[in-house]
Amino acid sequence: MKKKRFLLLTSLALSGALLLSACGSNGEESMEETTNEEVTTGNIVDVATGAGNFTTLVAAVVAADLAETLSGEGPFTVFAPTDEAFAALPAGVLDALLLPENKALLAQILTYHVLSGMVMAADVTDGDVATVEGQSVSLSTASGVTVNGANVISADVMASNGVIHAIDAVILPPGVDVSKLTK
Repeated sequence: MKKKRFLLLTSLALSGALLLSACGSNGEESMEETTNEEVTTGNIVDVATGAGNFTTLVAAVVAADLAETLSGEGPFTVFAPTDEAFAALPAGVLDALLLPENKALLAQILTYHVLSGMVMAADVTDGDVATVEGQSVSLSTASGVTVNGANVISADVMASNGVIHAIDAVILPPGVDVSKLTK
């Protein structure tokens, strides 16, 4: 499994590098430098792949068979956990989520990070909003934008089919207990 995951992550990283070179980027542009006035070439999956700090998210999207959906027309708003957010999950949870037998659970968790429609950070209001997964997340603007307590650390990264807001934690739908995956 580790070899398979390594190969998947390596191929995604190479795809991202090719995407960056094809776009003429020097690869040094960070998510923080992207503003809502700048539309990045490509759909949400392309932009996440090229950003460099969503390698784990992209691998999870591929494993859950959601790449085609998130490459579709949209628009979507994605609260995208960074690689560091995935690394903060309890030991073994990410590996377990990437197993084929946990594909439905992985898809449920990932779609819980997605809203239908495009919501820019400046348009966020306090309250609950329905996710593509079907349950609601709680948005707050009390001290910056948060979703279920996860901080938006980079907002309004534009894609051709929506917007990405990088977050510092993986949020879980109510009723999902990932600790059971490692027992």
